[in-house]
Parts: sequence; structure tokens; C-alpha cells
Amino acid sequence: MTAEQPDSANDILRRLAATIEERRSEPPDASYVARLHHKGLDAILKKVGEEATEAVIAAKGGSRDEVVYETADLWFHSLVMLSARGVDPGEVLAELERRVGRSGLDEKAARG
Repeated sequence: MTAEQPDSANDILRRLAATIEERRSEPPDASYVARLHHKGLDAILKKVGEEATEAVIAAKGGSRDEVVYETADLWFHSLVMLSARGVDPGEVLAELERRVGRSGLDEKAARG
């Protein structure tokens, strides 16, 4: 990418997911991602829940910058969760793409 052309959101998510995959096999004392993976899925899920709560609190009464910061934390930890479950972020992006232009009410009804 050139300085004039920023990375797309898709590129950023893929690069971050690749970094998470690289770091998960490092020693737990050398990498935060490795430490989370070492602690196991329950610890990762707890962290996702904490970050979701912080994002909600920021959205309710925080500044715009706080909302951005906390949402970034939530997205990062969600990527760690996907890594732990062996889900490629591209699968989630493809699901979002499938939903573009589709009514949320129709989507919910289709799931039963």
C-alpha cells in the first residue's frame, strides 16, 4: 500500500489476524496473545465479555475517542477468540457481506 492509499478494513483485519496467529505459538511470557491462548478459551471469552462491556459503557457515556478505543479492544479480542476457535476472519467478513442490503428482520426470521 502507498502512503496515499490507506489499507482497507479487510486488509487491516487480515494483517492483525495473521499477527495473532504468529504470536499465539510464542511463549506466554513473551506475548499477550500467547498468554491468552495459554490460559485457554474460557479466559479469552471472559476477556471478550469484559471488552464488550467496556465498549457499551463508552458508547453510553464516554467520549467519541473512548468509543473508538474500546471498540478496537473488543475487535482485537474478538479476533483472538476467532483464532482460538479456528475461524478465519474472512468467514465473518463473508457473512457480513452476505447480509449487506438484507433486512435485519428478514435475516432474523430466516433463522427461525
